[in-house]
Amino acid sequence: MDYYRNLPAEKDNENIDRPQVSVAVIHRLPRYFRYLRELIRNGRMRISSGELAEMMGVTASQIRQDLNCFGGFGQQGYGYNVNYLYAKISELLGVGAGLQAVIIGAGDLGRALVRSSMFEKRGVDIIAMFDVDSKLIHKEVGDVTIYDMVDLEQFCKEHQVDIAVLTLPKEFVEREASRLVECGVKGLWNFTGRELSYESDTVVVENVHLGDSLMSLNYALCRKLGEEETKKKSEERETQK
Repeated sequence: MDYYRNLPAEKDNENIDRPQVSVAVIHRLPRYFRYLRELIRNGRMRISSGELAEMMGVTASQIRQDLNCFGGFGQQGYGYNVNYLYAKISELLGVGAGLQAVIIGAGDLGRALVRSSMFEKRGVDIIAMFDVDSKLIHKEVGDVTIYDMVDLEQFCKEHQVDIAVLTLPKEFVEREASRLVECGVKGLWNFTGRELSYESDTVVVENVHLGDSLMSLNYALCRKLGEEETKKKSEERETQK
């Protein structure tokens, strides 16, 4: 069930109160979104900060501090109305804003992303893909058409494009990102592995490094395996005494 469809549409993003808060708080909002959506699926109508904290593995104080950045949304002695809190956080995250995106690069990652339900569940509509490979032009992935990169500017003139998902080879990303910004695209979700940044306040960039997450897992796994090996050797020495 796509709960965001029941949210009121944002007619003007400027009317939504999104105060300046820390990056850490912003990065926690999608976690609230996911957990609250699960609570709604399970028919839960109300939850306390303590119960939500236990589910999410944080403190109740942290939850209250985070939500107080946006006005609180809770009531002492009652807790949080799950549907209301979900709707407010969805609103803050732009789920009902009617955002539209294109994917630049129709390779394996681009095709995997367009087939994912992730965008639809978060209220983002993928309206096109772009590539330079003539063999791919005018083919479809799901119900999304692949267009030639030479048509990018014209397409952006004719359609509202809020977000560009960058899955092209990294050696071309700076050039194509500049084209997108010139076309008026305000959000860049960059999967290329090469950092992008813009001084302009009108462009928002999110650099995603999938390999970083894997290496963090590798570190934690190797540390755990090392601890287990050390413990095993210690036990062997004890049995030999």
